[in-house]
Amino acid sequence: MTDEPDAARLKALEARIAQVKGKPVAARTESGKAFSQGEMAWRMVIELVSGMLLGLSIGFGLDYAFDTQPVFLVIFVLLGFVAGVRTMLRTAQTMAIEPNQPSGDKRPGNDRGDDV
Repeated sequence: MTDEPDAARLKALEARIAQVKGKPVAARTESGKAFSQGEMAWRMVIELVSGMLLGLSIGFGLDYAFDTQPVFLVIFVLLGFVAGVRTMLRTAQTMAIEPNQPSGDKRPGNDRGDDV
């Protein structure tokens, strides 16, 4: 027996294995961006927190400017929370719509689904 394997036989074997397995085709959206669920979850958390921080800063600034008790702070934190939740719901709505749309050309008469 020889110590080195036959390179031609190995290449032929690799080609047969690749043919049997088939190359998995990566599913891509037409824009080229496919986000994972983890990325979408982080996006939603950031939207909520940024809305609350924006409301907090506006409320604090108004309370400081008018020298009032934290009335504006409470009001704008609640408004920021509501705005963040609305933005999260809009993101969740787009997440629910996107998987149901077929990728490819959306023009009528293009039955193959390829981009032309």
